Amino acid sequence: MRAVDLIQKKRDGGELSREEIAFLIQGYSKGEIPDYQMSAWAMAVYFQGMNARETGDLTLEMAMSGDQVDLSPIAGVKVDKHSTGGVGDKTTVVLAPLVASAGVPVAKMSGRGLGHTGGTLDKLESISGFSVEMGREQFFAQVGEIGAAVIGQSGNITPADKKMYALRDVTATVESIPLIASSVMSKKIAAGADAIVLDVKTGSGAFMKTLDDSIKLAQAMVDIGTHLGRSTIAVISDMDQPLGYGIGNALEIKEGIETLKGQGPKDLQEVCLFLGSQMLILGGKAQNEAEARALLLERIADGRALDKFKQIVAAQGGQTSQIDHPDTLPAARTLIEVKAEAAGYVDKIQAEEIGLAAMLLGAGRETKESVIDLAVGIQLAKKVGDAVAAGDTLAVLHVNDAGESKVREATAKVLEAYRFSAESVPPQPLVFALVTKDGVTRY
Repeated sequence: MRAVDLIQKKRDGGELSREEIAFLIQGYSKGEIPDYQMSAWAMAVYFQGMNARETGDLTLEMAMSGDQVDLSPIAGVKVDKHSTGGVGDKTTVVLAPLVASAGVPVAKMSGRGLGHTGGTLDKLESISGFSVEMGREQFFAQVGEIGAAVIGQSGNITPADKKMYALRDVTATVESIPLIASSVMSKKIAAGADAIVLDVKTGSGAFMKTLDDSIKLAQAMVDIGTHLGRSTIAVISDMDQPLGYGIGNALEIKEGIETLKGQGPKDLQEVCLFLGSQMLILGGKAQNEAEARALLLERIADGRALDKFKQIVAAQGGQTSQIDHPDTLPAARTLIEVKAEAAGYVDKIQAEEIGLAAMLLGAGRETKESVIDLAVGIQLAKKVGDAVAAGDTLAVLHVNDAGESKVREATAKVLEAYRFSAESVPPQPLVFALVTKDGVTRY
């Protein structure tokens, strides 16, 4: 078997066998197939695509390239949640304790952020002392005892995917649905969950900008999970404006705490209830969405969801007093208001521009070596549909050491992100579709 023959086969629209895909991924992982041949194959996939079976085989091969986590020592159905990413997306901070408080174990391996804001691990590290590192036995013990843990991924989870992604990033082959889907799902399969809920964002602040493309990606990932024997569903949710009001690590933890108290932003609460309901259904704790939602709301109202978050924080070395007193979380020294220049109704907020503005202030990483300032970020004051008078505050910049030029640039980006209309704007959907192995339900 030769790599050049498989490149040609895919270039011409052929279907690769399980053995051929294994040959490519194993050979590339071992350094036997060079970058230039693998990039040619990735470009062939970009143009010709892969069918569901091929994509499933690619996923499994990448999952098998490194460590695979066996969660069987933990009782119950382990349900994982993955988001394709967005601005202000702090859903894991809410969902891990909320779902665990309803009886579904959450053994969550998360990553760090590269881009506009930190990842889940960075956000949780806003809590003093919170540790995202622990051994496998300790991880299992914590999930078994209190129902949830959130830790960093093993350094050897899906090394083939890491190598492939770095190559795709510099060869203009990132935007390929089979390659995106297999990249995401290989990590989920290797992490060992029994069932997977995917939150596929759509809109200006998402990787997939259109609903049709988001549904195609969701279908590809659900097909992979089904092919590999994991119960998998995908929710298509809105990212045409930031989720919630806070963008930045400590700001997002504060908003997560408020949501666990039942006092958070309505959009964040609604998305968490929808995703959490799907997790409870897959975890066997509810028969349908209405039953699951009622249980989640009960856990918020009776304080068990917030108590579960405190238990997670305490078990991982964090100061639970900061959950009771969020004002003791990291706070920026300077607050700068960004004011509206004209009156109208907020029609759109370009989420990606808000995210980039937060990164300029130090809330995210421009490169892997960048150091995040956990205190800085942006607190929105107006969202889509709100009426605005000239001079009203649109957002507040939380600033430490960004420097005048970056603050000016961030201010300009926030102003550019807001679009106005002369007439009131109807509320837009928060959830557009649910994708299962049986098809697509649009809302």
